[in-house]
Amino acid sequence: MSKMEMNRVSPIRILVFIAALLAASSSSSSSADDSEGTFADMFEMSCPDDHFKTSEDGQIWHLSLDKDAGCGFQTKERYRFGWFSMKLKLVGGDSAGVVTAYYMCTENGAGPERDELDFEFLGNRSGQPYLIQTNVYKNGTGNREMRHMLWFDPTKDFHTYSILWNSHRIVFYVDRVPIRVYMNSDKPNNFFPNEKPMYLFSSIWNADDWATRGGLEKTNWTKAPFVSSYKDFSVDACEWEDPYPKCVSTTTENWWDQYEAWHQSESQKMDYAWVQRNLVIYDYCKDTERFPTLPWECSLSPWD
Repeated sequence: MSKMEMNRVSPIRILVFIAALLAASSSSSSSADDSEGTFADMFEMSCPDDHFKTSEDGQIWHLSLDKDAGCGFQTKERYRFGWFSMKLKLVGGDSAGVVTAYYMCTENGAGPERDELDFEFLGNRSGQPYLIQTNVYKNGTGNREMRHMLWFDPTKDFHTYSILWNSHRIVFYVDRVPIRVYMNSDKPNNFFPNEKPMYLFSSIWNADDWATRGGLEKTNWTKAPFVSSYKDFSVDACEWEDPYPKCVSTTTENWWDQYEAWHQSESQKMDYAWVQRNLVIYDYCKDTERFPTLPWECSLSPWD
């Protein structure tokens, strides 16, 4: 991965950006309805019991990592296309080496033929900014990383991280702001995952061999346990049902698979352009040292 310098964002730009967000939100259409039910209704846990806790009302979920174990969960259902959203509050303080992952995958495990859509939050030393890494896998092949800074401290409060997935494009959102647009082609290809249903997962785990400064910064276990928190899981998607799922082919019955969801609105283009100018610190499509011949999907415009 090539080395990229992080440009500081001026307070004036941030204020302008916030104003644009408020204006955009006032004119946007209503969001998907929050899913009903308890954690146990929607998810299966994968960690020791003492690494998972909930708030008294059961609406906030806390995953912890220590030297012995991490923690994770996954949806009980699989989906093909839709809108997936969750509010997260990330590990505060010295979180170097710690990765909080929020992703979709076709299987439980890193199988050789898996499709996957990743949000990964890369911890850092105290006072340094969190980095958010996104990636897309098709039939086990990834290497499509982008890394962004955030315009807020994700450890101070909950923020919303969402994925829009249809047959035309995949969009990664932070607080309804599109930070990455990954386009499909109208020709058969090996880069756009659109055939297999996916579970939604989240986990917290130790990745100090690569996560912070390429593995130079190791996890400080004296700061453990490291805790990430979740709430307000929302899904509006096609639930996969064997053997004849209703989402076997694309349909325009749902808002997430209609014209407006296939293209960016003018306000979304403004937000997306601001993010590209100010917050992107790595884009595999611009890494000619790593990819002398850029992958096919890099030629597809996210502005269409």
